[in-house]
Amino acid sequence: MKKVIFYLLVIVSGVVMAQQESTIGFYQNHLNLVNPAYNSVDGNTYFKTGVRSQWSGVKEAPETQVFSFMTPLSDKISIGISVINDQVFIEKQTFVSVDFSYRVQLSNALNLYMGVKAGANSYRVNSAGLSTFNIVQDPSLGDISRMNPNVGVGFYLKHEAYFLSVSTPRLLNTERAKNEDGYATVATDRVHYYVSGGYNFSLSKSLALQPTFMFRYVGGAPVSTDFTAKLVLNDKYQIAANFRTDNTLGGLVQLDIYKGTAIGYLYEYAVNSDLLGRSNGSHEFYLQIRF
Repeated sequence: MKKVIFYLLVIVSGVVMAQQESTIGFYQNHLNLVNPAYNSVDGNTYFKTGVRSQWSGVKEAPETQVFSFMTPLSDKISIGISVINDQVFIEKQTFVSVDFSYRVQLSNALNLYMGVKAGANSYRVNSAGLSTFNIVQDPSLGDISRMNPNVGVGFYLKHEAYFLSVSTPRLLNTERAKNEDGYATVATDRVHYYVSGGYNFSLSKSLALQPTFMFRYVGGAPVSTDFTAKLVLNDKYQIAANFRTDNTLGGLVQLDIYKGTAIGYLYEYAVNSDLLGRSNGSHEFYLQIRF
């Protein structure tokens, strides 16, 4: 029985690997979560948070909460802290990291930021959430709890008209599942690679078009890429449409309500998905405070 439980968890781990790191619709705003070089690239201090409820209407669907704080220490050095909390079914993980970035000025209009991320991932499976046919719970279905340190690096190239980001926030490739005395103990870290970029087209003094993309790759999971087209009015109001290569369509709005304090909402819907036929789409909220 213990071996059956172990191999079942290994299979489930492989299935959820694509969801191993969070998918964020406001990826351009939360770029520091995957690239430590993004800390305070405009020289300001920020607090940012977001909540994502994926596949609304599907029981025990993924939910994500993110928090980050970043501030410059000088004109070249910035630090920050970020928290990503994910929960899906009986699985919960929280990744906390400290980020450090350093700016190198390449020209009057071009800067290169280099970043290092150091943190740890707390992973837990609460087996009490499983329904079994036994009155007494099988002792091999014990809770799983692991803490795994990790490090990451990133590079962010910023020009007045465009940006390019390349990063891997978790370099250490830890073991996904391990059999210890008949029990399954799990570590969730896999090496992820992110490439993101965008360009700013000035349409008028008050209106700009900003196409961006986010490419994600992790071994054992399908490649995922977001494409977003955003209209920005007076640097305060944003409306955008996005497409993800898993046949997901979405739209977002963001409003600067008071001197750098901004709120946003995103809605996504999976197109032609039999698996998510009961889903009412995914909802995401964003809050930014600039100090």
